[in-house]
Amino acid sequence: MPWSRDQLAQRAAKELRDGFYVNLGIGIPTLVANYIPPGVEVTLQSENGMLGMGPFPYDDEVDADLINAGKQTITELNKTSYFSSADSFAMIRGGHIDLSILGAMEVNQHGDLANWMVPGKMVKGMGGAMDLVAGVKRVVVVMEHTSKDGASKLLKACTLPLTGVRVVDLVITDLGVFEIDKHGDKPMRLTQLADGVSLEEITAKTEAAFVNAL
Repeated sequence: MPWSRDQLAQRAAKELRDGFYVNLGIGIPTLVANYIPPGVEVTLQSENGMLGMGPFPYDDEVDADLINAGKQTITELNKTSYFSSADSFAMIRGGHIDLSILGAMEVNQHGDLANWMVPGKMVKGMGGAMDLVAGVKRVVVVMEHTSKDGASKLLKACTLPLTGVRVVDLVITDLGVFEIDKHGDKPMRLTQLADGVSLEEITAKTEAAFVNAL
């Protein structure tokens, strides 16, 4: 079966390394905060000016003044610090964030990313996605493998406006995990399948070129 949203977050959390400064995007990536592996110490950064985010609060812990960039209520830690958006983006643009885990609408086989708008639909703004993919050391995308109409979201070429060109290092979908050679022209490498997903199924649902590295 395809991975659930929580299973996707759990798999993405395996990309965390001790000592990392990490930015989590809106949607499924925010769930990663609940699955940090035991013994791994990471510091979560939010674009709206918070360094050191804790997990989501229980109902009796909610503080409406503590929110992440997606306007979800969060918790603080003993090490939490607060600062302006200007300082927040200075961290991102200055290369001080080790890893960003983002959602996406499309990713192509060379690591191009489209995740900020659909032409003709209302856009609240691009947020910090372009800064993140340009300034962060490693970019991991977490998304569903296909769109609602069944079309592949792993493509030979993106059709939506790009957030960044050759910026994605790893894609985790509900069907499997792909490594991307964003600095070269090698095909993506399939390194893991979700439990119960066959190679035939993931091949049929993937437009992008890839090799089996299982």
